[in-house]
Amino acid sequence: MMSEAWTREDFLARLQEVGHQGYHHLHPFHIRMNAGDLDRDSIRLWVANRFYYQLNIPRKDAAIVSNCPIRDVRRKWIKRIIDHDGAGAEEGGIEKWLRLGIACGLSSEEMMDERYVRPGVRFAVDAYVNFARTQPWPISIASSLTELFAPDLMAKRLDAFQKHYAWIGSDGLDYFRARLTQARQDSDFALEMTLEHCSDRNMQEAAVDALRFKCDVLWAMLDALW
Repeated sequence: MMSEAWTREDFLARLQEVGHQGYHHLHPFHIRMNAGDLDRDSIRLWVANRFYYQLNIPRKDAAIVSNCPIRDVRRKWIKRIIDHDGAGAEEGGIEKWLRLGIACGLSSEEMMDERYVRPGVRFAVDAYVNFARTQPWPISIASSLTELFAPDLMAKRLDAFQKHYAWIGSDGLDYFRARLTQARQDSDFALEMTLEHCSDRNMQEAAVDALRFKCDVLWAMLDALW
C-alpha cells in the first residue's frame, strides 16, 4: 500500500533539510576557500575542475528538456542552456568562467583541453549528466534544487574572492555576480515544478533522494581536490 503523500509544507521541509545537512558549503575545501586559506595553485585547480562541471550543465539541462513532454516547462527550462552557452553575441556562463580562469592565470587552452580535471570530478559530473538523461524529468529537476542554497554561497564566495584573492581581476568574478540573480530565479521555478509534479509519496521520496544525490556530486567534486 502506497504511503500517504506529504503535505506541500512537509515536502518542502524535507528538501530543505537535505541542503542544510549536505550542501557543499560545509565541505572543508569551501570553508578554507572562503576563509582565504587557499594558495594560488589550489584556486586554479578548483577553477579548472569546476569548469568541467560548467561545460556539462547545458548538456544536463538539454537532457531534462528532451525528457519533458510539457511545452511550457521546456520553454522556461531552455533559458538555463542559453544562460550557460550564451546566444548570438550574448556572453554565457561558460565564457564568464573562462574569464575567471584567465584572471587566475590559466589559459583557455588549459581549461578547454581538461588537462587538470581530476578523475573523481569527471566521474561525478558524468554521473550527474547520466542521471538527468535516465530519470523522469521531475526527478531530474529536483536534483537541481541545490540552487536553493546557491545564492547565499555565491554571495559569500564573491566577498571572499574580493577580500582574500585580490590578485584575481574583478572582471574575472562576473560569473559569481550573474549567478546571484540567476540562481534564485532558476531555483524558484525548479522548486515550483518539483512541488507540483512530484505529488505522490513515491515521487516525493525520489525527489528528496535526487537532491541528496546532487549534494553528493558536488561534495565528491571537492573531495577529489581536497
